[in-house]
Amino acid sequence: MEVSNTIFSDKPVIVSYDGTWYGLLTAVFDAYSKKWNVSGFSVIDRESQSDFFAEKVVVVTDEAKAQRVWLGLKKKVPKENCIQLYRCYLSEIAGIELTIFSCIKFYFSGFDSPHLAYGNPDVLKVNQTSKMVYREKHRMEAFVRFQRTADDLYYAGIEPDFNVIPLLNEHFAERYADQNWLIYDIKRKYGIYYDQNKVEEITLDFSNDAGAKTSVKDVFHDSETLYQELWQNYFKNVNIPSRRNIKLHVQHVPKRYWKHLIEKK
Repeated sequence: MEVSNTIFSDKPVIVSYDGTWYGLLTAVFDAYSKKWNVSGFSVIDRESQSDFFAEKVVVVTDEAKAQRVWLGLKKKVPKENCIQLYRCYLSEIAGIELTIFSCIKFYFSGFDSPHLAYGNPDVLKVNQTSKMVYREKHRMEAFVRFQRTADDLYYAGIEPDFNVIPLLNEHFAERYADQNWLIYDIKRKYGIYYDQNKVEEITLDFSNDAGAKTSVKDVFHDSETLYQELWQNYFKNVNIPSRRNIKLHVQHVPKRYWKHLIEKK
């Protein structure tokens, strides 16, 4: 995808897409091929503020177009910088799509080593946002606490600041390769399930009717309570009151994660 000489029109356009990564890359492709002057993005069927004077266009996700953009990026910048764009998309920060689009335009502009041009505000923001998402990924890898269910499934509920579920597959598939597990993002209502063979995305029904007749004892394995008590006692015994530094502790383990940590219950 060579677009360094593309001249864009002056008429502002709001691009509406399906909210997926491939959808966003498709929007990038169409914006170049149709020479749109993109002033913003919106997700189909989701309320958002838009430019009153801008024309709204709807993009249909096309994997072939998305792949052309992705392969073109890999020719312009190192792989890590391509991944940074994906992490930014996972941040779900309002308006981040326009930052990603502007950064991609700059990467295709013909400058040498454009990924190192931190004087460009879009390149800088992509770098900073990617780091925030990457830190959240590592926190989830450290703070996930599995609980064993009655049917030998290891379940963990999480509520990360960013949508890091797609970044957790490899770590947990390698570390817990001999177990069936499910990591579920309670905030975003989807998760990843591993059956000792592959990882796949799933959604669950947590409606009141679905769980009305199910008690906690019916859900968890008989040994789960014992293991949780042992884990809690371990942390209690290794805690030295005279060396307690709450401020430092909160820096490493922010309070927003505590409700999902067994040792904090």
